[in-house]
Amino acid sequence: MGKKKYKFFEIILLCYLLIAITASADDGSAGDSAVMAKLAKSLTPTPTGWSGPDVCKWPGVSCDSSGRVSSISLISKSVAGELPPDLNQLSNLQSLNLQRNRLYGSLPPLSDLSSLQEVHLDNNNFTSVPSNFLKGLTSLEHFCIDENPSLPPWTIPDSLTDSSSLADFSASNANIMGQIPDIFGSFPSLENVRLSYNNITGFLPSSFAKSGIKNLVLNNQKNGLSGRIDVLGSMEQLTQVWIHVNKFSGPIPDLSLCINLVDLQLRDNTLTGVIPASLTSLPKLANVSLQNNIFMGPMPVFKTGVQVNLGNMNHFCNPSPGPCDPQVTVLLEVAGAVGYPMRVAESWAGNNPCKGWDFVTCDPKGSVIVINFAKQNWVGTISPAAANLTALKQLVMSDNNLIGPIPASLTSLPELQLVDVSNNNISGKIPKFRPDVIVKTSGNPFMGKDLPPSSPPGSPSSPGGTDDPSSPTIGAHKASTWVIVAIVIAAIILIIVLCLVIYKYKRNGNSKLSKVKTGKEQKLKNNSPKNVNGYGAIPSTASQSSAANSEIYIYDGGNVTIPVELLREATDNFNEENILGRGGFGIVYKGKLHDGTEIAVKRMEASIASNKGLNEFKAEIEVLTKVRHRHLVALHGFCVNGYERLLVYEYMPQGTLGQHLFDHEHLGFPPLTWKQRLIIALDVARGVEYLHGLAQQSFIHRDLKPSNVLLGDDMRAKVADFGLVKNAPDGKYSVETKLAGTFGYLAPEYASTGRVTTKIDVFAFGVMLMEMITGRKALDENLPEDRSHLVPWFRRMVMNKENIRYILDPSVDPDEETYQSICKVVELAGHCAAREPSQRPDMGHAVSVLAPLVEQWTPTASNGDDSFNIDFNMSLPQALQRWRANEDSMLSEDMYGDYTTSSRTTKSITALRKVSE
Repeated sequence: MGKKKYKFFEIILLCYLLIAITASADDGSAGDSAVMAKLAKSLTPTPTGWSGPDVCKWPGVSCDSSGRVSSISLISKSVAGELPPDLNQLSNLQSLNLQRNRLYGSLPPLSDLSSLQEVHLDNNNFTSVPSNFLKGLTSLEHFCIDENPSLPPWTIPDSLTDSSSLADFSASNANIMGQIPDIFGSFPSLENVRLSYNNITGFLPSSFAKSGIKNLVLNNQKNGLSGRIDVLGSMEQLTQVWIHVNKFSGPIPDLSLCINLVDLQLRDNTLTGVIPASLTSLPKLANVSLQNNIFMGPMPVFKTGVQVNLGNMNHFCNPSPGPCDPQVTVLLEVAGAVGYPMRVAESWAGNNPCKGWDFVTCDPKGSVIVINFAKQNWVGTISPAAANLTALKQLVMSDNNLIGPIPASLTSLPELQLVDVSNNNISGKIPKFRPDVIVKTSGNPFMGKDLPPSSPPGSPSSPGGTDDPSSPTIGAHKASTWVIVAIVIAAIILIIVLCLVIYKYKRNGNSKLSKVKTGKEQKLKNNSPKNVNGYGAIPSTASQSSAANSEIYIYDGGNVTIPVELLREATDNFNEENILGRGGFGIVYKGKLHDGTEIAVKRMEASIASNKGLNEFKAEIEVLTKVRHRHLVALHGFCVNGYERLLVYEYMPQGTLGQHLFDHEHLGFPPLTWKQRLIIALDVARGVEYLHGLAQQSFIHRDLKPSNVLLGDDMRAKVADFGLVKNAPDGKYSVETKLAGTFGYLAPEYASTGRVTTKIDVFAFGVMLMEMITGRKALDENLPEDRSHLVPWFRRMVMNKENIRYILDPSVDPDEETYQSICKVVELAGHCAAREPSQRPDMGHAVSVLAPLVEQWTPTASNGDDSFNIDFNMSLPQALQRWRANEDSMLSEDMYGDYTTSSRTTKSITALRKVSE
């Protein structure tokens, strides 16, 4: 009887559980329908077919076998609206794809959606980040929120560690700030991290080495990531690294483990040191960008077929591949032990350390006799390679943060007189030097003690890190793990009971359920819209299918063909309302791409497609694919459509300098302040200086004028319109060409002979300075003939300096300090627009004059050693004579003798330059 009662209660219990589960499923389906109804109501226009009671039949919506919503896909549907706050009630949701729409308001709250596997919210206009946005997403694999620039500043939350299966994390141009959290040891499956165009600061986290990251894209941070990049050497899976336009420092690490690396972009940082052989010998390397750093040592030689950009700012010991002088090689090893500091990299150029190298002194024979790294606060060790400088007399490395022992090899130096390592963190025993060698070791608390080796010089230390069990993040993660385990156990018990009931009452249900689930998984796998290329990345061979379906054809750093259909859509079919200006080439339109990027499209129609126009089209492409500078407008790409030719540039929202100088009242612009004019002039000077001599190939612009200077929202300037550019001839030689340009800006020798040098751009720049000073155009036919040409009138007026106030733009009302600045620019303008090209300075001189004015540099009073007893009221010849008279005393006044000569001489020359400026 008792057994029958037990079986009866068992059956009752099973029935109760079945009813409860069925009721719960029904409630869940009803709840999902209510949430989806709110979602449909919030979108404008309502997606086609989103009506009717069965949401599982709505286009783009999929449900699982229990009737719960498992997938929402509204990719590129042009819908707008604010998402309802209860989307996280869709507890069975696995896939949310809302990319490339016009959604705004708060990002959807996704917390605790434990089934969610992929989220794509990129290319929208969300303006708020909910709390706990990424908390509890235990199944998340793919996450993309690229191109949401209107979000408020937010940080990557530590709760992301809940997503231990994460494979892709992409949040470029999403206004992320703060540091990258050191949590990447929690993501063993992570392959793609794309966080470019944000405001992330700090170091690369050491936990990167514990992940499987293949594509790391962190370029163009607003204020710049910093520190060393040593962690890259431990990331064995890397195929693509984009960390350009940041503030990384130190050398390139040993990359011998990164055998899969294909694309390495390190340009525009502050990296130094010798380019390692482990980089040049990588077997799969195809593209490497190293320009705008200061690398040292021998010029690297890469394998055939590798696309390499070294730039022209590096301090290689020779202009072509080959070994450095033995002394240079040794000194580079010594510098490498302290992380190749920037001060060393900036000074140590060429193949002779006795020619102007800071911190080094040589004897008359050309042998290095002193290395003085004192009081630099550098981190690192003392290199034993210093023992190879056999003439070395003094090694001074006091008052730094050096660790490790004093190398015993130094005891072999026959001429050594002094070793000063005081006030560091040197450890170990003091080697046995000759009795006549002075060894200073005071202020080293670990001297005599053997300490374990530490991290490389300058690398950020992270004791414990994510492996530290006391870390709050890890503690919280462990706590949440126990909660998850408890839930899983309860779920398993419930599933067992459910299976018993189903087996008893629906014998065939198990196979049916399995069939539905397998089909769903296959659909997710095949139709996943994740962007494996990420923001602005070059498509890799592993992602061809995704790249083929991409609607964006413009990649960072590339100048590519752009389909005309994309440009028609971006410009609203070249609508007249989008016209920015008209010129000899054609019409310039404003456009906007799918991802929100604003562009300027220069269009040459068939009616003006003459040989001249085609030549200008080719010239723009040829030049702008070879040069790239922050003060030269960037070319994104081009289009050839039948007889139509189109060029696509970055959009400069504040128009041209000419509009702000001459049409500001008509256009409603406030007049430019003197400070703004100075900054613009300096920006132009730096851009043209780069064209003339700092780019890989030198060019002459030939059409420098205010209408070809574009301004951004920050009123910083970029030189544009390179259709008339010519290759610059070598040295002082000129090249003859057809006359081109704009009257009023043509240098006299060019107008009369057609021969050009870089000095014709200097002349045009001088004319522009005159325009910025006076507010008058270079050629104004509305004025009387004796005043219509700006340059001769300007020259006549400033012959008497008292007239300067009368020729100023009326909108500039200078105080005395500003007036002094104006006078210096007046003088510079006159020199730049001199009649004879030989009397004009180069653009580097213009930069040297304008830069201190922008920085408002003013000489300080004499202050001990820093002033070097130079009277800043003296003329340059007087100052030079005073310095030479004092040179002998400077050689002997220091307690360590002649090791300070080089550095003091350099400082004296710097001071003299200030006098000349």
